[in-house]
Amino acid sequence: MLFVDLDRLKTVNDTHGHAAGDELLISAGRRLTGLIRPGDTLGRLSGDEFVILCEDLEDIEAAATIAARLLTGLAHPFVLSATSVTITASIGIAHTQGRDRTPEELLDDADSAMYQAKREGGNRQQVFDPQLKTVTDHHSELERDLHRAAARGELHTAYQPIVTTADGHVTGFEALLRWDHPAHGPIPPATLIPLAEQSGLIQPLGTWVLQRACTDLHRWQPHSAPQLGVAVNVSAHQLMSTRYLDTVSDVIDATQTDPRTLTLEITESAFLADETRALTVLTELRRLGVKVALDDFGTGYAALNYLQKYPVDILKVDRSFVADLGAQPAAGVIIGAIVQLARGLGMTVIAEGVETAAQRQLVADLGCTFSQGFYFAKAMPAQAITTMLSRGHTRLPRPSDATATGVAVL
Repeated sequence: MLFVDLDRLKTVNDTHGHAAGDELLISAGRRLTGLIRPGDTLGRLSGDEFVILCEDLEDIEAAATIAARLLTGLAHPFVLSATSVTITASIGIAHTQGRDRTPEELLDDADSAMYQAKREGGNRQQVFDPQLKTVTDHHSELERDLHRAAARGELHTAYQPIVTTADGHVTGFEALLRWDHPAHGPIPPATLIPLAEQSGLIQPLGTWVLQRACTDLHRWQPHSAPQLGVAVNVSAHQLMSTRYLDTVSDVIDATQTDPRTLTLEITESAFLADETRALTVLTELRRLGVKVALDDFGTGYAALNYLQKYPVDILKVDRSFVADLGAQPAAGVIIGAIVQLARGLGMTVIAEGVETAAQRQLVADLGCTFSQGFYFAKAMPAQAITTMLSRGHTRLPRPSDATATGVAVL
């Protein structure tokens, strides 16, 4: 049994409307029909989920071959009435292999394998492993709990300072979503954010973080320089929403935020989702006065092309390059090239993940005017920042040279 889940239907619905999403489902079903073998049984289970029953297969490798053909076939663009979209799929594979399995058990196994494929980034297949069942049950539990987390007061924002590299002067903060689960403790961002995206909660949670960040910034500014800013991470799902621009505008108005002090951080995945839509949204954000930062810069295969086409104000050097400074000569060359590129385009550079005095000195020598990382400060609760600023402290104390690990970002 192959369990097929389309990875981007919600984005299509949000961007192009539900009529386009319905048309995509019909087209995907027809395409799957042409990709399976004669005698295989295809059915739509619900939403964007399809199930394929394959009989008389020699072994699991034969099922994997079918799954690979489905992934390749679905990757070709779908030409709809009003637009053209490209999607991927996550496929879970379950098999009996001589065991007595009820149809319900086989379906459940395939579903567990599909969720594992989706957690690993989608556009892939996964054969069911009994150990996956425990992982999937835990994932389902977290998803149920996340729906109630905000109402229960389990969510909060933490803020990592963004500072001038030379002297640690605070120029702003990056807002980070945190979830303290009552049974499992702090949920790592690497788990929380994909969970929010897969459950459809990323948009309300993203709006919640934006509101909190702007509200906190408004509270801090009387105690700081007027240009103190806050940065908020934005997922591709949010950026593609037809309501996103209105959401940002409404939050700015409601919190009396100067849009010039708000930075929205995006990654390359936002461009990959829909380049035309991304250009429209970023252009309108620029008109609002909001700054745009390209996060994890240097890790995307087409980032230079995006800089040429899209309005971006800030490049954030990925922490992997900073971590390699001193050990990998190429890391310094890459960071230096990014700084020169940014200067030529009139952009600001922020080095992420600065954890030691040696790294701070190296990124300073390479021309990174701004930095953030554990060397300067870990993420702080909002109240700690209020206290710090109210006492007139706008420069972080120089910490001891101790390597920190486990930097977590939204």
